[in-house]
Amino acid sequence: MQRNSPSRPKQMFSFHAPTATSVQLVGDFTHWQKHPVHLHRQSSGLWQASVELEPGAHRYRFLVDGQWQDDPECATFVPNPFGGRDAVRQVVRAQSEAILQESRF
Repeated sequence: MQRNSPSRPKQMFSFHAPTATSVQLVGDFTHWQKHPVHLHRQSSGLWQASVELEPGAHRYRFLVDGQWQDDPECATFVPNPFGGRDAVRQVVRAQSEAILQESRF
């Protein structure tokens, strides 16, 4: 059984689009459209995916049926070079990992 790495905590991404046929997560961690993450549709119309991300700030957007969409649940956005904006997900290192790494020194 594969477990997520403590240095790469799993992050849940969700987008509500009951009539969509495709929802993708794209960002700096997927090399944008080069390696999109395909979200899975729930019966409620909520699309979800869990992604392991390194600690730090990550820029992202959703592609819903090929159209760029903001994350309505995100509170932090930064301008992008295309005149739009990217959402930012801040991933923090788990406290238990920090303690473990400090105890090694």
